[in-house]
Formats: sequence, C-alpha cells, structure tokens
Amino acid sequence: MLERTFLITGASKGIGRAIAEQLAASGHQVVGIARRVEDSHFPGELIAADLSDTDSTIQALEGLKARYTFDGLVNNVGLVKPQGVVDVDLTSFDEVMKVNLHPALLATQALLPGMSERGWGRIVNISSLTVLGIRQRTSYAAAKAALISFTRGWALELAQTGITVNAIAPGPIETDLFRGGNPEGSSGEAAYIAAVPMGRLGKPHEVAAAATFLLSEQSSFITGQTLYVDGGASIGRSAF
Repeated sequence: MLERTFLITGASKGIGRAIAEQLAASGHQVVGIARRVEDSHFPGELIAADLSDTDSTIQALEGLKARYTFDGLVNNVGLVKPQGVVDVDLTSFDEVMKVNLHPALLATQALLPGMSERGWGRIVNISSLTVLGIRQRTSYAAAKAALISFTRGWALELAQTGITVNAIAPGPIETDLFRGGNPEGSSGEAAYIAAVPMGRLGKPHEVAAAATFLLSEQSSFITGQTLYVDGGASIGRSAF
C-alpha cells in the first residue's frame, strides 16, 4: 500500500478526528486544521486556523502547501445554527453558508494543482442527511446540499485527471456535539433514533470507514457520488 498524505478540515473532534485516526492506522500521513489544537494525541500534525476567516484559511493552506505534497482532502469543517424558518436571519444564514462552503472551495482550489500534476487525488466532502429535510435547519441543510452540488460538478470537471470527488452524508452520529444537544435518555435522542431503521445512533468510526474507502486506491472508479451513512434513515425515515 502506498503511503498518502491527506488534509482534513475540522479535524480535532468528532467525524474529522475519527477519519484522521483511521487514515493514520492505515499507514497514511494526516494533517488537520482546526480552531483549537491543544491535542498531543492527534495522529498527525494539527494546525490552528480560523476557517471562518478567509485570510486565515488562505494563509494556513499556503503554509501547508509549502511543506506537504497532498494526495487528498476531506472537507469536514461545518457550522450549524438551528432556527425555525420564521427566525432565520441573514447574518446567521451567511455565517453558516460561509463556514460550510468557503473552506471547502478554498482548500480544494489550493490542493488541486498538485494533485492534477501528479494525476492522482481524492476529495471527500462531508455533507449531511439533513439535505433530505429536517426542521430548523434551513441554513445548514442548504449548505450541505450545496456541498453535494460541489461534489457532482467538480467530479465532472476532474473526471479525466485521476482525481475523484465524492460526498458522505451522515445521519445522526454520536459525537460530542450531538450529545451536547441530545443527552442520553433525552427526548431529542429518542426522536433521532426513531428516524433510523437500525434503531441506533451511528458512530464516528463508521463514517470514517466510508471516508477511508473513498480516499483509497480501491475507489478509483467512483466519483460524483453521495454515500449516506445513516442506518437506513434516508430510505425509511420519519421527520425528526
């Protein structure tokens, strides 16, 4: 197996951290970007950058490009601000769209020249099951749906370059962020579980397994696709 070098945004916690751990366990080099980097156990290098700030994002990417030869990218960083449709304000809407989409576009643009030159690359965009509809997620679901559109458009543009572009749409995953709003035994947790045919929450490592495959040599004929990692919620779901 060839050792590859992958960049992950939003890498310090949850799904991003699980992807970093699985890639490292598979023998790859991992570089992560996160707002906070006080983590001596991260399985690679973790760089501090405020990905909600364009200048900070560009500066971090340029610095990393000078030090690493990247083979792939996981656009994972995101922001959710639950609001009912009548409460959505444009300031919050723009912030959610910016954090979910701008770093993905900037990171992809930064890494594409090198991957194109070498004729090999993998891009995985982390979307969400919410694109199929959920209450109080006007901004977040719109941003995650845009990531799926990014995925399809970029896949077409890059189809003959050796670079694949795919998305993963997780269902409810038991991360610290999820638990912050849905403690064990809460009505919120019960509502999410009720929408999943498997009857349980997903684990970060289950999303990471899908991402690791899509970043691998074995996924070379898969591009432009969105893989739902959701316990069947996208095919048999009630509104949660």
